[in-house]
Amino acid sequence: MKIAVFGTSVADDFVPVLQEFFGFLRSSNLRVQMYKPFYTHLTEEVKTEVYYTSFFHSYSDFDSDNEYIFSVGGDGTFLQSVLHIRNFEIPVVGVNSGRLGFLADISEDQVNDALKNIFSKKYKVVERSMLEIGFSNRKNIDFNYALNEMTVLKTDNSSMLNVAAYVDGEFLNNYWADGLIIATPTGSTAYSLSVGGPVLTPGSESFVITPLAPHNLTVRPIVVPDNSEIELKVEGRGVNFLTSLDSRSFAMEFSTSIKVRKAAFKLKTLQLPEQPFFYTLRNKLMWGMDRRN
Repeated sequence: MKIAVFGTSVADDFVPVLQEFFGFLRSSNLRVQMYKPFYTHLTEEVKTEVYYTSFFHSYSDFDSDNEYIFSVGGDGTFLQSVLHIRNFEIPVVGVNSGRLGFLADISEDQVNDALKNIFSKKYKVVERSMLEIGFSNRKNIDFNYALNEMTVLKTDNSSMLNVAAYVDGEFLNNYWADGLIIATPTGSTAYSLSVGGPVLTPGSESFVITPLAPHNLTVRPIVVPDNSEIELKVEGRGVNFLTSLDSRSFAMEFSTSIKVRKAAFKLKTLQLPEQPFFYTLRNKLMWGMDRRN
């Protein structure tokens, strides 16, 4: 069996977990295709031994024979793995070296048991919807897809934006706000949640439209079907506004209109027996930690 390992950086105190992780891969006689910049970071900066059999540098030399992609880091690293690998037939598994970790949900003390379950095929495949974003006068954005969300934002020194939103051609609202988020169910526990949006289960066939600091406090997040096409027209002072696709940001002219729809493909992730979504939700958000519960 062949697998891939992706990462960007880890702290020194994560080394024991890495040793357990790579030790398991070595003892299982797996072929491991390692992301070369991550290998360089681990060997030269973290000073730890890494087990591998080959390298890849980007999606162009990524081996489609890999059965799993292990993303080592936090949720940000997980999102980077989607951008760097772009193979949506292979499940991505998140090993958490960060903090919260909804996507990178295998914690340090679960690594060995999780690996045993994965290679014994004791898991459920969860397919996650992605966004496809089109821009009216911008054709040079590489990989115009997002797993979590697409966001329009004001620039640092500008006043609030006026974002006119349409759903399947029908006018929804003019949002006077610092910005607007369109999130997938996966992204509902990310930026959208932090500004008051609802949590959606991964299988929900919906998107969330969440305003950022709206001028009118009666404006609330709204959930729409994910077979909708959402169009945004942005106005404001100055020349540009910002658009972000997950962790990537781009400056856009106000003449640019944006269309958002569900991508034609989905990202595969794994749900292990001891980690159903509601367990992860309770654990990460610390629901029930109050002794009165």
